[in-house]
Amino acid sequence: MLVSYQWIKEYIGPTTPPVETLVELLTFHAFEVEEVTVVGEDTVIDVKILPDRSSDCLCQRGIARELATLLNTTLAHDPLARVPSFTTTADIVVRNENPELVPRFTASLITGITVGPSPQWLVDRLASLGQRSINNIVDATNYVMYAIGQPIHAYDADAFPKVEGTWQFGVRQAKTGETVALLAEGGKEGDRIVTLKGGELLIIDDSSGTPIGLAGVKGGRFAGVHAGTKNIIIEAAHFDPVRTRKTARGLGIVIDASKRFENEPSRQLPPYAQAEIIALITDIAGGTPAGYMDSFPIPKVNPQVHVRTDHVNALLGLSLSGTQMLEILRRVGIEVVEEADGFLCTGPWERTDLNIPQDFIEEIGRVYGYHHITSVVPDTMPLKEYNARHYYSEIIRGVLIAHGATEVITSSFRSSDEITLQSALASDKGCLRSSLIKNISEALDKNAPHTDLVGTTDTRLFEIGTVFYKHDASVSEFVSVCIGVRQKPSGYTPKDDVLLDSLILLVEQALGVTPTWKKDKGVAECNLTDLLTLLPAPSAYTPVPLAPEVSYQAFSMYPSVSRDIAMWVGEGTDVGAVEAILKNAAGPLLVRLTHLDTFTKEGRTSLAFRLVFQSNETTLEGGEVDTYMNAVYEAVAAAGFEAR
Repeated sequence: MLVSYQWIKEYIGPTTPPVETLVELLTFHAFEVEEVTVVGEDTVIDVKILPDRSSDCLCQRGIARELATLLNTTLAHDPLARVPSFTTTADIVVRNENPELVPRFTASLITGITVGPSPQWLVDRLASLGQRSINNIVDATNYVMYAIGQPIHAYDADAFPKVEGTWQFGVRQAKTGETVALLAEGGKEGDRIVTLKGGELLIIDDSSGTPIGLAGVKGGRFAGVHAGTKNIIIEAAHFDPVRTRKTARGLGIVIDASKRFENEPSRQLPPYAQAEIIALITDIAGGTPAGYMDSFPIPKVNPQVHVRTDHVNALLGLSLSGTQMLEILRRVGIEVVEEADGFLCTGPWERTDLNIPQDFIEEIGRVYGYHHITSVVPDTMPLKEYNARHYYSEIIRGVLIAHGATEVITSSFRSSDEITLQSALASDKGCLRSSLIKNISEALDKNAPHTDLVGTTDTRLFEIGTVFYKHDASVSEFVSVCIGVRQKPSGYTPKDDVLLDSLILLVEQALGVTPTWKKDKGVAECNLTDLLTLLPAPSAYTPVPLAPEVSYQAFSMYPSVSRDIAMWVGEGTDVGAVEAILKNAAGPLLVRLTHLDTFTKEGRTSLAFRLVFQSNETTLEGGEVDTYMNAVYEAVAAAGFEAR
């Protein structure tokens, strides 16, 4: 989330430390800071907010409150400090068919507004967060959401028919196949018609049943604010986070508002948002507040949790006194009642994440500082039980690696298979794999042409991974072992099956059983999950030695070029001496030299070598490689050898 330093200063006040200090505090006590950039006259901090704090910290005030806690100060300006009050009641009613999904719905009416451009300060403030100005009403709703974390939506009140003197809203679940026209992105013209899958929450004009918005996700074109709007109704509600997430992800409409709703901000927040938006709109767009309504069928308060002092120190590995703990808890804004063995704690109303003792203990630990906690190496304990899948996977892995195979990890998704994803990650990832054979075959085809480069005579790959299949009306899975070989870069040959069978035999000998293998052109797969039922319970074993440790070196993204050379040399000539001559002459782009063959005829010995050239900067051309090979031929002749 993008955090404006200038905005934070308005909350904390003139004592706000430099941005570098704030970044350090966040990094060591709260959140990871990904980037700090200068935007105009502001500095923007990109803060990674994890799900456990997204309910209160996906807003500028939330971050400011967090920093005030770490600075051990109070906010100079806190929009959540005073409970808002509204003097009049709006002529608005809401029929809520699903109060468990919409536990709070508020609406306010402002009359006589003027829609127009936003003031420059508001345009600049939104621009610092990467948001484009649309008009003063829409900008105000966005500003309040970024300020305190409550999404809100403005409707043109005159687009609604009044029935018996009231505007009638409704909230219900969508029917399968029902459509709703949503606002285009960024204020663009044109409807976006969405066909619903059923179960999504809809805001409707209850007098006609017309959907006017997708609750918790996006507002509709119906009653959208436009240049001629004079009277507006502002909605601020609390929607079920699970239903909101399913709707947003299922329809592919994930925006800032839905992200906040799906992380469950407090049900106490909507009135505060109403107070903020009414004050802002009347300031920048004129108008008069004309009423407020609040439907709150299912209130929810934060629980009172018993936290023991000995539990705090045991869990954190500290020796804090009760007084120190009490001071930290109150800095966070937690209501604390002291008891003989600890405290009864109730989190601030905006913190929906403080529900169990460990939540409060975490607050104590991070505010106090994790750097005070000394690492303790746990005592070594004898292994009491082996995980059968890991145990036998390691045996298989050890055998195959010891015999030249390389383990790969391929994607669990495919473009087509028997199980289709409801929401595909990409056009070629719309299904779950039901077998590893195709994945390994594709990996072999891609890697077999590189045998010269890696210095092997064939390509051997294997994977131990999960595959998925339909079982009755559900999806089941099992762990599969797949082995594949290629001996020619051009593709499969029947000789591959012979080499494959030798690897399969090694695995079977190591396991002591003969499983059923499914084979296809140099690739074989078996069900490891079923195989485990035939194997004895795991016991201590000595793993097959793996390859020695190697250091990683970045590889070139450009193709390699191979050249062969054969020469007559004197009988008894040392191969290593010839290799040294070739390496010295081949130049800086030689990446591998392989001795291919030696044979003797009529008192003379023939040596054959393969040279592989590759650049880290460009694709080599044949003429460039020929230049290096000419130098090699000249060096061979100078050494008294006869090139064949």
